[in-house]
Amino acid sequence: MSFSNSASFLCLLAFSLLAHTVLGADPLFHFCSTPENFTANGPYEFNLNKLTGYLYYQTPPKGFGKGSIGQYPDKTYGLALCRGDASISDCKTCVVEAGGEIRKLCPYNKAAIIWYDNCLLKYSNDGFFGQIDNRNKFYMWNVNAVSEPVTFNGKTKELLTQLANKVRATPKLYATGEMKLGESTKLYGLVQCTRDLSSAVCKKCLDGIISELPSCCDGKEGGRVVSGSCNFRYEIYPFINA
Repeated sequence: MSFSNSASFLCLLAFSLLAHTVLGADPLFHFCSTPENFTANGPYEFNLNKLTGYLYYQTPPKGFGKGSIGQYPDKTYGLALCRGDASISDCKTCVVEAGGEIRKLCPYNKAAIIWYDNCLLKYSNDGFFGQIDNRNKFYMWNVNAVSEPVTFNGKTKELLTQLANKVRATPKLYATGEMKLGESTKLYGLVQCTRDLSSAVCKKCLDGIISELPSCCDGKEGGRVVSGSCNFRYEIYPFINA
């Protein structure tokens, strides 16, 4: 699958914001680059192997890692990000699995990205740190629709915008929150950016994908917009007053 300037679309029948990746779970999505390939057992592959090994070690303690290995034209850049609430153990499991799976899916591609529920892993022969990645993007949504979509869409945008403003002040560039929708329903939201971005660029990235709510998830009970640099997700939950 090649990089595309437009988002790819997925439909998710049901998902939970709080669910953790199960061992052996399939990736959410991936992209491979084309036509730039590397030669098996060549210098680029050597550098890529060193880089992914480094990310396996560096990422789990803080939930984020980035680095570059080698010299032009065989230099490779990469990063890995775990969801802000993932444990060190879950983070390590996800990053290791992502690194192995993307090499199977994109065996000789110089650039690739893969997402799981708990993490993403990305590498490229072009430097990309600090830049918003809008080329690699996909949507997911719950097929169930709400009864009052206009009101619900407004509340969803309001919550996600609040979280995008909040995330700028967090070291992890990660924030969650909730909003009461009625006597028995709450709206939960989550936003996160890769930590190669500055807080200002993170906010810009989130504002951009939040603006895609009508395209992604109009009136749906849950949804996600996931890019190579930032993502959001939301879902409604029933609750019982004590």
